[in-house]
Amino acid sequence: MSEISYRSLVWLSYRLGATFAFGIPLVLFIWSSIKKEPSITRLLSIYWKVASLMLISMLLLTGNRSIGYLFSFISPLLMVSCLWFWIDLNEELIELSSKKALPFVLKAWRWAMTCYSCFYASLSFTSLSCINQLNDSQCQLWREAPSGLNQMIKNIFNFLFGANWTEALSAFIGYLALVIYIVGIIQWLIIRFPKQGRIAGDF
Repeated sequence: MSEISYRSLVWLSYRLGATFAFGIPLVLFIWSSIKKEPSITRLLSIYWKVASLMLISMLLLTGNRSIGYLFSFISPLLMVSCLWFWIDLNEELIELSSKKALPFVLKAWRWAMTCYSCFYASLSFTSLSCINQLNDSQCQLWREAPSGLNQMIKNIFNFLFGANWTEALSAFIGYLALVIYIVGIIQWLIIRFPKQGRIAGDF
């Protein structure tokens, strides 16, 4: 595959991510909160907790940290897993009428998100070699979109606080958030999962 074609696919994955991994679930979360659909709101609140790993990976990629490529690959797998994992939420969602707009859109989004996650994970799998080859041209392609996000954050940070947002600061916050994320996952695996199983509970 040529570098131009590969770059197009990488950018397509980020654009689709902005739509399916961020835009639509944000709209659904606000919509379900207004409509007071607890099962949908609960599912999406869990989704946002899990999906934060994708943002963490982008912060690490911005800071040119090789571990960012690993978690960029893992994040879509965790995201799609959390959408289908919970027995109680799945049963409640099945009971919701698909004739209503909100449940129909949610169910359609879950399948679309599943397809996107498979696509993104397959594509990002090719970037795992970047863990040992940070300066490879293919690896740099994966940093283009995070760098654009970093520039936007830098402008906002400078406007609000009058301070400089640097790549080193981005990497530091990414590492800090990753530690908190991993501690939370370990706590759930060791304490809550053995007791609650596939019941959403207080996740």
